[in-house]
Amino acid sequence: MKKEFLEAGKIVNTHGVRGEVKIQPWADSAEFLRGFHTLYLDGAPVRVLRSRVHKNMLIAALEGVDTVDAAMVLKNKVLSIRREDARLPEGHFFLQDILGALVVDEAGAELGVLADVLDTPRHQVYVVRGEREILIPAVPAFILRTDPDAGRITVRLIEGM
Repeated sequence: MKKEFLEAGKIVNTHGVRGEVKIQPWADSAEFLRGFHTLYLDGAPVRVLRSRVHKNMLIAALEGVDTVDAAMVLKNKVLSIRREDARLPEGHFFLQDILGALVVDEAGAELGVLADVLDTPRHQVYVVRGEREILIPAVPAFILRTDPDAGRITVRLIEGM
């Protein structure tokens, strides 16, 4: 079952003197997070009054947080979004929905489960753990099909993987 709330970022610091917070996005980008008018902190909704992207971080003014001291209390807190508030392009999915998915090769042989996704400068890399650990670039040449609903990823391996 898919979770209603998805972890989307972490408050890493305060910003300025008016109680703004600096959020490290765990989504595709800070710009994606900027599209949300409500974030969730410890399960409670908090309204985003204004936000902007600065150096790949989201700087946000949150309702009820208007001093540096109030913002400092939130440092290291994880923010979530509500799944139904997110609009993903066709064919896109949340990484949280595929972590733990069964990974099979083209012939259907089980390779293991998707244990982690690494972000590299060029593309993401899937970490598959089974009898051995396999690192697979998350590009169309290797990732043939991803079915989050079925919890299954079909990949093409090359010699040496």
